[in-house]
Amino acid sequence: MKTTSKQNLNDFNQIKYGYPDENGHYGIFGGTFVAETLIKPLQDLKDTYYKLKNDPDFLKELYTEFENYVGRPTPLYFAKRLTDKLNGANIFLKREDLCHTGAHKINNTIGQAILAKKMGKTRIIAETGAGQHGVASATVAARLGMECVVYMGEQDIYRQSQNVYRMKLLGAEVIPVTSGSRTLKDALNEALRDWVTNVDNTFYIIGTVAGPSPYPELVRDFQAIIGREVITQMQDIDKKVDALVACVGGGSNAIGLFYPFINTSSKMYGIEAAGNGLETGKHSAPLNKGKVGVLHGNRTYLLEDENGQIIETHSISAGLDYPGVGPEHALLKDLGLVEYKSATDEEAIQAFHELSRVEGIIPALETSHAVAYTFKLAKEMKKNQNIVINLSGRGDKDLNTVAKLEGIKI
Repeated sequence: MKTTSKQNLNDFNQIKYGYPDENGHYGIFGGTFVAETLIKPLQDLKDTYYKLKNDPDFLKELYTEFENYVGRPTPLYFAKRLTDKLNGANIFLKREDLCHTGAHKINNTIGQAILAKKMGKTRIIAETGAGQHGVASATVAARLGMECVVYMGEQDIYRQSQNVYRMKLLGAEVIPVTSGSRTLKDALNEALRDWVTNVDNTFYIIGTVAGPSPYPELVRDFQAIIGREVITQMQDIDKKVDALVACVGGGSNAIGLFYPFINTSSKMYGIEAAGNGLETGKHSAPLNKGKVGVLHGNRTYLLEDENGQIIETHSISAGLDYPGVGPEHALLKDLGLVEYKSATDEEAIQAFHELSRVEGIIPALETSHAVAYTFKLAKEMKKNQNIVINLSGRGDKDLNTVAKLEGIKI
């Protein structure tokens, strides 16, 4: 049964548990820690969003794009062969990999691009790690006839060459970032510097639920279509959702799945990148090993040293290779509403192969972390219980990374 636009319009603005507050805080997390130059643009964005999010014409345009351009609703697929092999709980995959551009990122970029048009902006900038947000931003810029510039760490450009070409093919300019660790953190720094310089004509499409307020809230709201569809789809087949699993870097795909389930009985698991192992220090798991600090305009859990300096992170997955996490995830951790676990590079690679061979679905390396944890979780649960994994992206972009790791030339 197809989830209708009317159902989504009715659900779009439901308040789940009162966060963020009027100042963009999630408890002690969140906020707006930016240069004075950006205070007014952020307030303008918040005012525009709050005005439009209840506007029937805006919502009709958004959900028309979701249905006809993005390809929503995405299927909820019962992974029977994987379920049988693990001999535990039933496993369902929310197929965000089937969205236009191959990942959940398009849900947010189409929403922000419509906001940009409404605000009279002509230029879009974005940051990207795995490249999927960059591709989605370039896609919507082409769709709406806007200039697009994407900042991407030099290391990630090397890891994600296919997505770099896709962005250029779509008309975007991709600017390599050579500072710092040359990954997502540094790309975000450069995008913020660009925005400070070009606030009059430029709209910054942030790709995750991090950054200064109101970005964590509006990205969450655009991505919450994922969880709302899951609720309807599981009801349609008369199944209870016992557990939800999603990978967490910045955390947009996870919050999109989790948010509609807050204050329900469903257990939620966010899976960070353990890299070479949490005990090695070579990981990207701030919710498991971080401390509270300020980065990229918000207060959250960060990987930092005793002097408050950001520690270099590691993950086989470019999209999870980030030292912070969205402030709402930080709050959900402290409230005990979500359990944050981790999976290593090795476990993610194993899951990458396993899902490919057993179900004929090649997952992104980011998603593979969630799949890896589900292998453990399913065996601990009863056979009549149900797990939903957010299959946040497809693995085409990661073939070169995995092949190189295994000594295969493609």
